[in-house]
Amino acid sequence: MRTQTEAALTAGGQALVRLAVLCLTAAPGFLVPLAAGWLAGAAVVRVFRSTDSVVLLALVAGLLGTAVVAGRFVRRTASGTRRQVERWYGIRMPVAYGPRAELELDARGHWWTGYSYHRSQTVAKVVQLLHWAFRDKATRGEILWLFVNPAALFALAGPVAFLLLTGTYYLPIWSELIGRGRPSPDPGSMVMNLVVGLALIGAGVLLAPYAVRAYVTVARRVLDQDGRATHAQLTRRVAQLTETRADAVGDQAAELRRIERDLHDGAQARLVAIGMTLGTIEHLMETDQGAARTLLAEARQSSERALQELRDLVRGIHPPVLAERGLGDAVRSLALDCALPTEVFVDLPDRLPAPVEAAAYFSICELLANAAKHSEAEQVWVDILYRAGSLRVTVTDDGVGVADPSKGSGLRGIERRLGTFDGVLTIDSTSGGPTTITLELPCALSSPRTSTSSAKV
Repeated sequence: MRTQTEAALTAGGQALVRLAVLCLTAAPGFLVPLAAGWLAGAAVVRVFRSTDSVVLLALVAGLLGTAVVAGRFVRRTASGTRRQVERWYGIRMPVAYGPRAELELDARGHWWTGYSYHRSQTVAKVVQLLHWAFRDKATRGEILWLFVNPAALFALAGPVAFLLLTGTYYLPIWSELIGRGRPSPDPGSMVMNLVVGLALIGAGVLLAPYAVRAYVTVARRVLDQDGRATHAQLTRRVAQLTETRADAVGDQAAELRRIERDLHDGAQARLVAIGMTLGTIEHLMETDQGAARTLLAEARQSSERALQELRDLVRGIHPPVLAERGLGDAVRSLALDCALPTEVFVDLPDRLPAPVEAAAYFSICELLANAAKHSEAEQVWVDILYRAGSLRVTVTDDGVGVADPSKGSGLRGIERRLGTFDGVLTIDSTSGGPTTITLELPCALSSPRTSTSSAKV
């Protein structure tokens, strides 16, 4: 019994030391940014004097100063927590930061951040850093930890500190120190205070290990998100894959039915008619050669129409220009037949996988058809880019806007088509226009064929 009590007290003492170390290491990441924000706001008030507008400006300056200084502590605070957890409990929390694309200057003089274009290189650097920081899972967890860390310490170490301080207050020696000049309490009260004080201190010591373990659990949940995919996350992912697979199978079945219908009602019917015409010509060759020649001319015209229908059908399945020349040239060819003037800009260093090219091509077909039918636009712009492992297609028109997937099947069909590749459809369409629709498909390049140019059709 004594050994267990000693072990518990020893573990509690170690936990108290660890809690103190955690509080000391967390303080700079919390207090320094607040102090920097307060100094920035105070400087603004001192320079411009105190008015209502200056108070607002000081608040903005304070928040900006806090954010800038806090950014310097994000990775440092997270790394310190990882080292402490590994040293104390042997729990490793490996971190892998996502790649950050280099800034690129395109032919139009704009800086490409990997997500958007900017004329200023400085603005592009800031936007790229912020966008990457909030998109990268590890960095996002570290930013969250900068706020969770002091809150977790306050919630977990606060009760321990309260018990220790309250117990110390009840100890007779402390009562003597703070009670000078007052009559000493009677021995019974001193014994009672001693018992209460020791009980509270003992409760704080015994509670400390649980507080440290709870802190480690919180740290792992925030900083080691990749290592513990929850059942709910896996369930959502399985549901998403099941839905996209069902959409892909349904679209494939619908496409096969369309091809069968087009063959049955078009080329097949014409070929059957040509066969019957040739049979009639065979009987007329000896009796009425003039009528036979007329039927031969009709059969030749029917065969040409059947051949054209077959070519159109093949083009609808997979355009030859897409298979031979790639997505860029296929979209330029498509723009030539578009009812609206269309400017196409393509920046593809290599050929994309054929399924991705087909999905992007038919999505662009649908978007151009929608723009011609519904947008009342005078100009359409198509940008096709490959950046940071994703194909990004942006279709913009200067029409009336208000594109809504719920009002038709076209945009919903594009969403289903992109969902098969884990792609994303983004719509920016306000009343009065313009409308910008962005397609993003993660993919890898397949063959070294360069296509980088722009064209206006």
